[in-house]
Amino acid sequence: MAGSSELVGLSPTERAFLRALQSQGVPFMVVGIAAARLQGAPVVTEDLDLWFAEGQQAGIAAAAKEAGVVYVPAGVAMNPPTFGGRGVRLDQVLSMSGLASFDEELANTTVREVNGIPLRVLDLERIIESKRAANRDKDRAVLPALEAALVALRSRERTRQE
Repeated sequence: MAGSSELVGLSPTERAFLRALQSQGVPFMVVGIAAARLQGAPVVTEDLDLWFAEGQQAGIAAAAKEAGVVYVPAGVAMNPPTFGGRGVRLDQVLSMSGLASFDEELANTTVREVNGIPLRVLDLERIIESKRAANRDKDRAVLPALEAALVALRSRERTRQE
């Protein structure tokens, strides 16, 4: 199953926010299960996890304001930083277990179009590495599906190269 932008439907507010981030020049990537789904993994998630480069708070805040998104800081209801508003299902990831820095991992992304917006998406192999390192029950539960999707993805890539 190939990844598809239809697998992750974005609300108008989410699309506006992602475009505003890009217009503000804020470096970010899609990570987590949504990123895996965009690469063909048969998994389900309710949100889109975004990992930002360090020191981007001003650009994030400006993009949120431009798009009509409310920023919810870390610690509220014991959650990580997230974004709120009508139809907003975006979360901010502060770090990825077992991976290098944002700047180093940027080399491990591909650009995929999601609802008409080109987004950097962390490679499936790196998502798997992070899930292994996090080692939470929910990560261990999803690893077989992610690993099978990676095998299928590599097989398709080999076929294209032949």
